[in-house]
Amino acid sequence: MPLELKILAVDDEIASLELFMGIVEPLGYKVVGLTNSAEAAQRIMEEKFQMIALDVNMPHPNGMELARRIRSSPLNQTVPIFMFTAYSDIATMREGYAAGVTFYIVKPLNVANLRGLFRAAHGMMIKERRRYIRLPFGVDVICKVGERRFKARSLDLSHGGISLRGCPGIPDGEIIEIEFTIPGESQPLKILAKVARIADAQGMAMEFIDPEPSAQAALERYVIGQTSAARTR
Repeated sequence: MPLELKILAVDDEIASLELFMGIVEPLGYKVVGLTNSAEAAQRIMEEKFQMIALDVNMPHPNGMELARRIRSSPLNQTVPIFMFTAYSDIATMREGYAAGVTFYIVKPLNVANLRGLFRAAHGMMIKERRRYIRLPFGVDVICKVGERRFKARSLDLSHGGISLRGCPGIPDGEIIEIEFTIPGESQPLKILAKVARIADAQGMAMEFIDPEPSAQAALERYVIGQTSAARTR
């Protein structure tokens, strides 16, 4: 079963939004279409997407501001952003790229061009989807915060982070050195991680901070291997 790729499309012009969805959904993507950019600003903070498509000219927040909010959101800061606009001038494009836009789609929407952009971005979306796949993962994890050293237990694992149990008194945003072993790997992984969310008094979700290439490769081997095995069962 293929990975589901979910796209958020935001345009206050209903006809344009419906055209986009009518082209993209038959390609096999799940599209969440919104005409209200304020609602979209809330959704990007609560829900994970593999791509976000935005119109420029919308009521507050407009597309540029929404792109900036996406780039600062914990869940969607690395997703590819498509921006569709009637403006093709260099100044508008520069502003969009500075705000974090990945691709431009100039209106009126062209079916062939839109499909071509999706072919170009498909690999990026797959990578984004795999980055946030959470796999059940229970191993002992050695944690170090300053001079304090303690053992926790992992609950799940992804390319980009890990959830732990048994971490009392660790505040949100704290940086922790963690060490754990992945099945099939000869050496334990040592990674810096930031507390991204406190689940309760004992549990927390952690986001990896720039793992070494060898550690990142080990994470990818494990996550991709486990995901592939699950799809063939």
